[in-house]
Amino acid sequence: MSRTEFDYADGDGIDFEPYDAFLTAEDTADWLRSWTGNKEFDAGAYLPFGQDGTGGTAAVWCVRVDRPLVDQPIVFLGSEGATGVVAGCLSDFLWVLADGLGPMEAVEYDDRPSRPNAPLTALAEAHATTPRRPARTIITEAGTEFPTFSEDIEDLCR
Repeated sequence: MSRTEFDYADGDGIDFEPYDAFLTAEDTADWLRSWTGNKEFDAGAYLPFGQDGTGGTAAVWCVRVDRPLVDQPIVFLGSEGATGVVAGCLSDFLWVLADGLGPMEAVEYDDRPSRPNAPLTALAEAHATTPRRPARTIITEAGTEFPTFSEDIEDLCR
């Protein structure tokens, strides 16, 4: 995914910059402790893999015990405090991208219309193992599965 171009299209595209690799455990802990203001925050369950132009971060949230990385949910922690579960797994995240929404758009813009993206659709078609569904359906399903994510993160903030 890090080799795929994300076209911001003057605000009509996807504002997402994937990293070449996950952040290190130390960098992840520093970032999450700074983001929450909680110096005791255990960041071990998070693997940041990209950000938007303002510094909001997308991460794999390793919350499903004994499940592979690709089966873990994708979450977003925005630079201005917005949080949410974007997709229930990596495969579903690929379909969200294919529908023209990045992590920030998925969490911060409930009414953003679908804008299918041909290169990202091709990526999802080649690698996704879940059925294609509209981004809003995937986001709603993930939010239903993890309804307290945002409140739990807020409770960790100091």
